[in-house]
Amino acid sequence: MKLLHSLTLILLLAILPVTSDTYGATYSLDLRYRPARDLASLKEKVGPSLGLAPFKDERKETLYVGYHVSLFGSANYFKSYPSPLDRAIQESLLGPLFQYGIKTTPISEWDGRPESLKNLETDSVLMVEIKEFWMEGKGTVLRTNVKTSVHLVIHLGVKKEGKVFSRNVQVRRETAVVRLTPEWMEKTFNEILTEIFDTYFSNPY
Repeated sequence: MKLLHSLTLILLLAILPVTSDTYGATYSLDLRYRPARDLASLKEKVGPSLGLAPFKDERKETLYVGYHVSLFGSANYFKSYPSPLDRAIQESLLGPLFQYGIKTTPISEWDGRPESLKNLETDSVLMVEIKEFWMEGKGTVLRTNVKTSVHLVIHLGVKKEGKVFSRNVQVRRETAVVRLTPEWMEKTFNEILTEIFDTYFSNPY
């Protein structure tokens, strides 16, 4: 009888990690652009005032920015903070732009045409289309395989030039980690944001 109880206890302890993992959870990732380069020349390009038109999240799935499926089939989902994602990316630019002497002003709408630049009260206007922003991890016995895709289209209208400059930016990464954590995902996304916007702001046109 004692042997039977012992075997039952061992079986329950073995099953517990699997059953407790089947429900999954939702985590928030604090998305922040932190410049790693000196962007002192940016103000000369865009002027001292920059209008921020609404950023557009054009992904099919706009609620989340990633998910992780464990070896046992449970799924954890990840959202941006702030949410939604277009707000998170736009707000992450405010501090760095202010740091380099650029005053930002929200603009309710912008049609993206050069002809409309003359009607702006700011020196330039920025808008970003989010085509992809996603990370997925799939657990195996020894590791988690991770795929990351970020695709942004950045539009900058400069009044003094009378032109709109657009740039298509894509970053794709594949790697394997022992354990995929929200902290690792957040760090990776923020590294990509730094890579994209450092490169862009260093030479916007």
